Amino acid sequence: MSSGRRGSPVASATHRRRADDAILPPRPRWAITPPPGPAVTRALKAALKLPAPLCRLLAVRGHETPDAAKAFLRPMLGGLHDPGLLLGARKAARRLARAVADREMVVVHGDYDVDGISGSVLLTSWIRALGGRAEAIVPDRLRDGYDLSDTGVARAARRGAGVLVTVDCGIVAHEPVRKAAEAGMDVIVTDHHRPGDTVPDALAVVNPNQPGCPYPNKGLCGAGVAFKTGQLLAGEFGRPSDESWDYLDLAALATIADMVPLEGENRTISRYGLRALEDTSRPGLRALKQHARLEPGRPVDSASVGFRLAPRINAAGRVGDAGDALRLLLSTNPTEAHHFATSLEMNNQHRRQLEDSVVEEALAALPVRDGSVSEAGVVVAGDGWHSGVIGIVASRLVERVFRPVIVVSFDGDAGRGSARSIPTFDLHSAIASCAGHLERFGGHHQAAGLDIRREHLPAFRAAFERVARRELGTDEPVPQLRADMAVALTEIDPGFYHYLRYLGPFGPGNPEPVFVAQNVHVKSVKVLKDKHLKFHMTHNGASLNAIGFGLADRLTPESLGGAAGPDRWPGASLPPVDVAFTLMENNFRGHTTIEAKVRDIKAAE
Repeated sequence: MSSGRRGSPVASATHRRRADDAILPPRPRWAITPPPGPAVTRALKAALKLPAPLCRLLAVRGHETPDAAKAFLRPMLGGLHDPGLLLGARKAARRLARAVADREMVVVHGDYDVDGISGSVLLTSWIRALGGRAEAIVPDRLRDGYDLSDTGVARAARRGAGVLVTVDCGIVAHEPVRKAAEAGMDVIVTDHHRPGDTVPDALAVVNPNQPGCPYPNKGLCGAGVAFKTGQLLAGEFGRPSDESWDYLDLAALATIADMVPLEGENRTISRYGLRALEDTSRPGLRALKQHARLEPGRPVDSASVGFRLAPRINAAGRVGDAGDALRLLLSTNPTEAHHFATSLEMNNQHRRQLEDSVVEEALAALPVRDGSVSEAGVVVAGDGWHSGVIGIVASRLVERVFRPVIVVSFDGDAGRGSARSIPTFDLHSAIASCAGHLERFGGHHQAAGLDIRREHLPAFRAAFERVARRELGTDEPVPQLRADMAVALTEIDPGFYHYLRYLGPFGPGNPEPVFVAQNVHVKSVKVLKDKHLKFHMTHNGASLNAIGFGLADRLTPESLGGAAGPDRWPGASLPPVDVAFTLMENNFRGHTTIEAKVRDIKAAE
């Protein structure tokens, strides 16, 4: 095992490669959901008066009766679960109500990501709106690490906290919780991560995933748990329930950013929260939207949150001061909010540069044999990689190699790791089985973090590989492209796209619909920026513009049964192909068109 200096990878010694030796993502295996019976589609179309392809899609997604389809298309806020079902939540709300009434200081300690920051702002703002005193704090990623720590307890004590509330953290912080209690604070833990064998000895623990909690939605994010606690707190003062909708913008921001399942009440919270985001009155969110080029009053969808708003908030915790994001969302002054939003924008630009640099080095460190990654579970490490971006790097590597990936950054002998997984592999369980090699770890099914000493890396890598090999088997893992249904190009029009949005917001648990156009002809192929494919697809007199982001590297005319012209694509002649795609709007110079966002192309069957 080699040990490089700052910036050099610590990787399997026999598998060093040049970073520009591209490892192409594996081609996905297509799976198209069987179509519903014609009678089901006809019944939905007659009852709902909606386009036939939308009715087919509703049926494919399991909403086969008119009543079920209506309930899905128009979820109601009144259908949210009773927050009192959360174990410990009523006790937490009563203690917070007493703190508000007695003007005790409540310190809200969140995590440094979008979920923790949004949830902390939500609960802090709510307590203040009820007349209480509250301050929010978040840890410094590099100095304090993840979770409530002794530093966080000391900061709360300096602020005179009578009550310390955690948001999106604390469920495994047994010792800091004990020290906070010894310092005279009543501690309330609100979290959603998996607990250990026991929960902290706090005044109240609110977590839908703790043993004995009957709350139906185990997929709440941290801000969602804080939102439910806030509902009960407001109820202690007899406030009308609809006042809680004032905080849905923050709850939706966190729910979408934290990638929890967008089904059931999570989808309802996100749906109405996105509407609130369109015309939010919070100066911080307005300034953030301005920097993200989201116009006031224009619809905000889950993609806008995931790719524009959330990265800017996360960037503060990754490469800057997470407190700036906290102060941005708490700000009531537009000038101050603009200042913090500008700071986050600079952080985000710096984050992108760091991320690209670490990705390049991590790709060079991947264990490769005979042109493909040789390990079932990939562990790559480097000295001096910025720990604030290794989670994103791990995600990008998973996209590239379709294996669970752990990226570790070493500072001296201390390593901090971030892990991401593929859908069929339980990352938290796998890491837990290797915990004897780690200082600490935490996370869930698809994402985790860990601390490790340098001398334990080889043993941990071997142990993780054994678990991954056992769970995934010896065959090459292959991603699956799940398509909802085949469509004719003649069925795709602005009306269909308009109604399609009622199925959102899209994300885990409610993925964006994927369609397949079969036996289409591809015309006028262009390669943009050496990596994107842009073309027209036609069939039976109908056509649709299409763009395949990042597809130029892994799709060639030869791979689709055609013959390449000069420079690969220009002039290429292709037989009919099948195209898998989602739909998007393209706004150019005031003209809006519907286009296909291509996921994959293969020769027609």
